[in-house]
Amino acid sequence: MRKDSGLPQATMEWGWRYHHIGVPTSRKMPGERYIAHLKFYVSGFPESPVGVEWMRFEPDCSLPDLIQNTTHVAFEVDDLDLELKRHNFKILIPPNPPSDGVRVAMVEINGAPVELMEFTT
Repeated sequence: MRKDSGLPQATMEWGWRYHHIGVPTSRKMPGERYIAHLKFYVSGFPESPVGVEWMRFEPDCSLPDLIQNTTHVAFEVDDLDLELKRHNFKILIPPNPPSDGVRVAMVEINGAPVELMEFTT
């Protein structure tokens, strides 16, 4: 718990659970997995004890600059569609399945990218 206040509203009131931090990089990383429909690579999460995931984007990736250049935090939610309706955040990437068993969306909250994840299996 932070000394100056309680935990963030997202975890205390909304029930979101921390999942990872996504860090953009231009370096090729070991164990990269390509997400073809979004044109970027992810790596590092399985090996990271604190949930750091590296993201390397293709030159022709059409994702917003905010996502390609800014570290994001990701939270697991129980119902992705409900959370998107409930909070009216600016949607940067609409809900999509980057891999089997998970749906994600990227939103902007106070100028920062935030990933919401719903595990379906």
